[in-house]
Amino acid sequence: MLWSDPENKPPEELRDTQDMLRRLGVFLALAMVLAMIVLGLR
Repeated sequence: MLWSDPENKPPEELRDTQDMLRRLGVFLALAMVLAMIVLGLR
């Protein structure tokens, strides 16, 4: 996302929350793939 005006930058908490949500989403996707592999091997 590009912000043309420096004033319109999102606050720090919002950026941190978005970063945490992104990491959580990646972790959940990896966990689901691992679970599918484990269930497929059984």
